Formats: sequence, structure tokens, C-alpha cells
Amino acid sequence: MPLQLVTAPTEEPVSLAEARLHLRVDFSDDDALIMALIRSARLAAETITGRQLVTARWKYILDSFPGPSLMGVPAGRPFTLPGHAILIPKAPVQTIVSIDYLDMNRTPQTMPAANYIADLACEPARITPVFGQIWPIPLPQIAAVSVTFDAGYGSAANVPEGLKSWMLLRIGSLYQNREEVAAMARGKIDPLPFIDGLLDPYRMVTV
Repeated sequence: MPLQLVTAPTEEPVSLAEARLHLRVDFSDDDALIMALIRSARLAAETITGRQLVTARWKYILDSFPGPSLMGVPAGRPFTLPGHAILIPKAPVQTIVSIDYLDMNRTPQTMPAANYIADLACEPARITPVFGQIWPIPLPQIAAVSVTFDAGYGSAANVPEGLKSWMLLRIGSLYQNREEVAAMARGKIDPLPFIDGLLDPYRMVTV
């Protein structure tokens, strides 16, 4: 996926204290390990759902602007994903910071914010030129266009509980099973079937 992390989140969705409480650990010897497991669980949740939990800044790299420049929105249809829309493959998008491109002289340019419109309530977020405008003509080479945006729920306190609960369960599994395989002395152990279902309401569907 052509996404580059520009500014990492400043905190984790689950704190060390929350993880220790869930793990029933009241000593500090394993704090470094638990923090590493928190980061691993958060990355897994973000990868599976296509979401950013705590706010971070990303750059979406494109080779060109999408679709026919003069394509409009079909009349009479209440919702569309038009062919000339940039669809951001990360949610929830908070703001579009800039749309940048290389012009035919290889000079970096920034598209004026007044020339495009962003629907951030949609998932994936949609960006198109405003009525009467077209996408600029970029240099015909790879990575000539980029969209910088902020995504996430804000602070850790704003991250939905379902995502945090899944993270805590994953942290618990990783803490108890620290190797690639586990030898079970008392028979087969099956995973609880509802665990990954905690993520189902948050999976971003891309078309």
C-alpha cells in the first residue's frame, strides 16, 4: 500500500497501566515487554481494520490523479464513488493537510484547497475537484502525486472500546505465549470464536 507514516501517534490506545491490570501483573519487571506487545497489538488492529487509532499524519502516494479529469457525479444517484475521486485507504480521516504534485517542469506544486472538496464522513474518504475545476496535470512518472492527511480518533481516550478490548485480549495471548508454537499438555485449546468479531464493526470496506 502506498502509504507513508509522516508523524507517528504520540501515545498508545492502551496504556501500560491498563495492560498490566488486564494481565494481572503488579510488578515492573516486564514493563518493556508489555509496551512492545501493546505496540504490536495496535499495529495488528490497524492493519486488520484499515484504521488509525490515535491520531497520526500519513502521506498517500499516487502516480497520477485518478480518472478522466472532466468526469462528473452521475445525476440522480444518492451516493457514488466517482472514477475521478481520490479514495483515502485509512480511516477515520480528520483533515486533508495538502495535495501535492510535480508539474511538467518537475517543480513541486500544492493544489489550492479551494479547488478540491473532501468528504471526510465517508469511509473511505473521498476527494474530488470542486465543480468547475479539474485535477492538475502532473509529471507522468511514478510517485508524482501525494496526499498528506491526518487520521485517527484523536487521543487514546477517544478510541472505541471494542478496539481496545481486542488489543487487550491480543496482548494477553502474546504475553502468555511467547514462542511461535505452544505445546499443550492437556489437549487441544481452541481460540474463542468471538474475539476477532470485536473488530468487525471497525473494518473499513474499500471498493
